[in-house]
Amino acid sequence: MLFDGCLRFTTAAKRAFEEEEFTKRNEDVNNNLIRAQNIVTELQSSLDMSVPGELPGTLYRLYDYVMHQLQQANLKKEPEPIDEAEKVITELRDAWFEMLGQNPEHKISGDQQPGSLSLQA
Repeated sequence: MLFDGCLRFTTAAKRAFEEEEFTKRNEDVNNNLIRAQNIVTELQSSLDMSVPGELPGTLYRLYDYVMHQLQQANLKKEPEPIDEAEKVITELRDAWFEMLGQNPEHKISGDQQPGSLSLQA
């Protein structure tokens, strides 16, 4: 799932801060944060904004916040904004898992990618 991939890259970025060699540390932090940002961009761009209600707009703003935190972590080379981004992504992931668990008959249609979910009824 994309959420897990994002968390994997943010964890790798935080581990990279422990690297003693300056150039390798900055390169590893940057590369992992860019990968996490790419996943957040994909999540944000896959939102169906035509779905009625507040959910698409709320998710868009949450992804925007996560993206900002990841950019700040990369720009300032500080791990704290990564923690904030991870909190949001973890909560979103857990909410999707809970929702899917309450709706076990949910099946992926032929035009959906595995790990995606249509918000339309």
